[in-house]
Amino acid sequence: MIEQFGLFVSQMYHWVWGIPLLLLLLGTGAYLTILLKGVQFRYLGYAIKQVFAKQRGNSEGDISHFDALMTSLAGAIGTGTIVGVATGITVGGLGSLFWMWVMALLGMATKYSESLLAVKYRELDARGEMIGGPMQYIERGMGWKWMAALFAILGAFAAIGVGNLAQVNSIAAAVTEIHDGADPWITGVVVAVITGLVIMGGVKSIGHVAGVLVPIMAIFYICGGMAIIVLHIDKVPEAFGIIFKSAFTGQAAVGGFVGSTIMMAIQTGVARSIFSNESGLGISTIAAAAAKTDSPGRQAMITMTGALLSTVIVCTITGLVLAVTGVLGSTDETGELVTGVALATKAFDTLPGGLYVVAIGLILFAFSTVIAWAYYGEKCCEYLLGVRSVPVYRMLYTLLVIPGSALHIKIVWDLADILNGLMAIPNLIALIALSGVIIAETKTFLHTIALEREQKKTSSMT
Repeated sequence: MIEQFGLFVSQMYHWVWGIPLLLLLLGTGAYLTILLKGVQFRYLGYAIKQVFAKQRGNSEGDISHFDALMTSLAGAIGTGTIVGVATGITVGGLGSLFWMWVMALLGMATKYSESLLAVKYRELDARGEMIGGPMQYIERGMGWKWMAALFAILGAFAAIGVGNLAQVNSIAAAVTEIHDGADPWITGVVVAVITGLVIMGGVKSIGHVAGVLVPIMAIFYICGGMAIIVLHIDKVPEAFGIIFKSAFTGQAAVGGFVGSTIMMAIQTGVARSIFSNESGLGISTIAAAAAKTDSPGRQAMITMTGALLSTVIVCTITGLVLAVTGVLGSTDETGELVTGVALATKAFDTLPGGLYVVAIGLILFAFSTVIAWAYYGEKCCEYLLGVRSVPVYRMLYTLLVIPGSALHIKIVWDLADILNGLMAIPNLIALIALSGVIIAETKTFLHTIALEREQKKTSSMT
């Protein structure tokens, strides 16, 4: 029964993540990049400065723009940047890392656009909190309430699959790596209790926790990964050579790795990129909509930097560690191909204490993802059923943490990717349909930036 279900899920994954969706994701990113004249490249420096800029007095929202970005990153930078990369490279080869970069750079324009719309069309709910995201800009911007409801339904379920089950499954696996024989059910119960305590406090509690966890763990993980890369610095040029070559030719079999085709590299690269930065899904813009900001464009620029950190930096470090340590194609004692948490752990274990870098990093990253997606899911549920449904959703979400710890990893990740893919479709349609609004809002904000720079120049001269 489980095998048949796994086969069905695998077939669904390949159907959802076929050529049409890949073209829609890449095409929308390219279209918005051209339309916005490469805003993600021209204003990257300004966007990074805004992340650490002082909050403006006329800002409205629930949490600071920094906490909003950290919540968005918490939802993206978890297992997707560690387990997701390891799983993707096992399937698509090192060439998939190249397509992660392509999708991330184009996805910055997508992330900018969807965040801009989320802030522009956000509203106050019955509790006095902001509610925004694709369901709001689809309904208020396009008038397609049925499609907004479809997104909200997919978002509520995706939060359980992507943000809950997949993450907790990886936490349990990481705990097992640290303490062999650890019962995943016990891990599930512990994570469920902590999750419940955090999410019951709402977005402010989630934002504060994410604002502390994400920066600390990102620095911790990046430093650990860079230490391994430096130790194998002589293999880095060869690693980049394989990444670029196999992106267009596929990768030959090595060890237990059976090899990959170009299509497999593109498919897994795009899917893993989306999982690691969520550009195109629209779901993380729910956090952007909660930010205290004076302009949709300002928060959009802040949010788009997340794709750069989560994919171009953190995913690249994971990929290079796997490449320079030569663990791709490793098999375990039973002859099974090593993948997921085990593969990442095997690579980091080449550094003294490296096992704890990846395991502890994964646990905290995954937990921050769990609480971020709880917020996304409750807002989707609130849109569909009203504010009274929020406590029920929070309780259900917390309880589902427990079985997530014991599910089979392949089924979990395929389900997560299916939900991601389905959720992206209505969001991407909305971005294309509302591209005129995106351009108009961007022109207004760029004019504001020009005035700010002129005022600074004038004040410095006087």
